[in-house]
Amino acid sequence: MKTPIVKLKQFAVITGMVLSGVGGSGAITPANALTFNFNPASGTSQAAIDGFVAAGNLWSSLFTDNVTINIDINFSALGSGVLAQAGSNAYYINYTDVYSKLNSDRSSATDNTAVASLANSSTFNMLLNRTANSPSGSGSATPYVDNDGDLNNSQMVVNSANAKALGFAISGTDATISFSSDYAWDFDRTDGVITAGTFDFVGIAAHEIGHALGFVSGVDSLDYNTTPQNDNYFTDVTPLDLFRYSTESKNLGVIDFTADTRDKYFSIDGGTTKIASFSTGVNFGDGSQASHFKDNLGLGVMDPTTAPGELLRITENDLQAFDAIGWNRAVSSNATAVPEPSNVIGTFIFAAFGAKMVLKRRQKLFKLAEKAAYEDA
Repeated sequence: MKTPIVKLKQFAVITGMVLSGVGGSGAITPANALTFNFNPASGTSQAAIDGFVAAGNLWSSLFTDNVTINIDINFSALGSGVLAQAGSNAYYINYTDVYSKLNSDRSSATDNTAVASLANSSTFNMLLNRTANSPSGSGSATPYVDNDGDLNNSQMVVNSANAKALGFAISGTDATISFSSDYAWDFDRTDGVITAGTFDFVGIAAHEIGHALGFVSGVDSLDYNTTPQNDNYFTDVTPLDLFRYSTESKNLGVIDFTADTRDKYFSIDGGTTKIASFSTGVNFGDGSQASHFKDNLGLGVMDPTTAPGELLRITENDLQAFDAIGWNRAVSSNATAVPEPSNVIGTFIFAAFGAKMVLKRRQKLFKLAEKAAYEDA
């Protein structure tokens, strides 16, 4: 049993622009492979810097994309109850451009199957709920098929690192990750053991980086929505969401973008084959952010929780997910040699059974301004 449980979460900062599929200025000079540029804040300890580099090396050993990912890092006192915090820059991109990039980036059997499952059109359809214009009534939890072809069926949100892997020309900082210096960390996992009472720094950093690379779900935006909006508002489908299914959505031939407790799973063949279950949402789902695999099943580094003394590992489930969204796997990828972890900020909640650290999701969305800019274009 994991005690205490640490829920690790993520948030995104979406830029105020829409990317097209046309390259332009700001192209990144290719590296020999996936490269990480960590920019430490003043005062960040060498142990923390080395831990981030080790986490980056784990991903670099698994993917061959010739891109450089820029991440600001910090290791300092973050305030009472805060373990770590992270955020990713993201862009709104037309579905047609994402599809085109995924199609041209195919380099594996996973890619071929995944792309074949996608709609080769200007829009995609989804199972949706909790919207203001639901046919079952405003905010209804009852799922319905959203196939009206408006903005949320034609536009996606893509983390900048993921966009780079797909071939979009992007520069600047891709993510920011901060860890608290107020907690006990094990910075050296080379012996395969995490010291009792400490957290796996490299493993958690690898999880955080995994979110930056694109393991995120827009279902979290729907799940956190307290005032129902029209379906057109939820233009938050990510590349990973294109492979998010349920039994119901599979039978209808659409992805599942709902916030509820029904089983949602990762599938690259239109929902026929279930690879691994996803978490389903903090408020309306199973209590964990949808931007993770299902908790307590040992599915991978992108699980939502960890505990002191736990060594986190990257698994085949993780690698297949990143492969499907545009990252190119090294031929000799060895998932068993790698970590498992997670993302972001939190507060201690004290209960009769002890301390439980809950990491809250922060999301800063310039949605209205962005959508207006997109619609006026």
